[in-house]
Amino acid sequence: MRGAQPIIRWMEGGESCSALWRSEAGVAPPERVQVSDDTLTADAAFRLASGGTALLWRSDFQNARQLLQAMARRIDRRPRKSLQRRMTPPASEAFHLQRMAQAQRARTLGMLLIPFEADHQIRLRRAPDVRQACEEAYGAAETPYVISLRELLGLIGAHEWRKKGIAIPALGARIHPHYGVFSPVRGEYVSLVADAPWPEVFHSSLSGPSLAFDIGTGTGVLAAILIKRGVARVIATDREQRALVCARENFARLGLGRQVDVLQADLFPPGRAPLIVCNPPWVPARANSPLDQAVYDPDSRMLRAFLDGLAEHLDPGGEGWLILSDLAEHLGLRSRSDLLALIEKAGLKVLGRLDVRPTHPRAKDSNDPLYLARAAEVTSLWRLGATP
Repeated sequence: MRGAQPIIRWMEGGESCSALWRSEAGVAPPERVQVSDDTLTADAAFRLASGGTALLWRSDFQNARQLLQAMARRIDRRPRKSLQRRMTPPASEAFHLQRMAQAQRARTLGMLLIPFEADHQIRLRRAPDVRQACEEAYGAAETPYVISLRELLGLIGAHEWRKKGIAIPALGARIHPHYGVFSPVRGEYVSLVADAPWPEVFHSSLSGPSLAFDIGTGTGVLAAILIKRGVARVIATDREQRALVCARENFARLGLGRQVDVLQADLFPPGRAPLIVCNPPWVPARANSPLDQAVYDPDSRMLRAFLDGLAEHLDPGGEGWLILSDLAEHLGLRSRSDLLALIEKAGLKVLGRLDVRPTHPRAKDSNDPLYLARAAEVTSLWRLGATP
């Protein structure tokens, strides 16, 4: 979290206690906190958490995990029937209802809290050693703090992904995402960049594919693909410090450190390039947390900014590759005509488009309230050029 760290307070043993409060989702510390242990039943825990009372756990860690699972089961079986009845057209209403349900679920499950010592250790029975996972996400800890068990499990999962990495067939290697950096688990958009034809300006250049910009690089996977395809140099930008560190580590691991310059920038680096690649967030909706910003882009702000600045950063004859899913169109959040109008308004023209269907499991899950939209989704690489 940025800025001053908030404080969580509670009563324990007749005394007033406090600690730092951490929440990567930007959730404020709960006002009501009850110290809890193994004597608390799942039904009682669910009632308290649903009513806004946080549960500071003081017993066996593994029992806390089981309690969280039991609370999740109670949430998931309560609203499903009523939610399914309401998941009818228009698709935008279904989308917003689902997000409201997800946010409520996250709030309730986020009420089960775990106390930490200053060295990222958990002083609970059968607690795992999570020091490395917490240090990767938070940095060094100087004082005791409290986080939700749900967030902690997310840290542990991110740490495991970071260790083993994600296989990228188009790269012939693994990319290691860091906590809080968008993970390239959806390989179809990576394959588009691997297969798209080079801009004509590359073919007419004696030096071949000389330079490309990768805007919002994240893990650096698209920049690495461009280098593998033969681009001599890539300038990769991102505004988030975590992404910059993650990308640099991946480039170093792949032996590409000398071919990629990683810069902190909101969008474009200085200068022009014959190829500029961008994979902005696909869904024009408000992010519920900072970690959601890689997926949700309110009012398509990043998309608009990329399109508006693209022409002035392209070399003559250069191309901008916009990687974008049409899920927002199927959800009624942005129309195809809206997108084409943004492209035209920015002084750009469509030179071509490559499409691919999603392969992730949710596209085939008929129980998903948004199944119809996900099943119809197409991810596209839009080849854009400046209008003469």
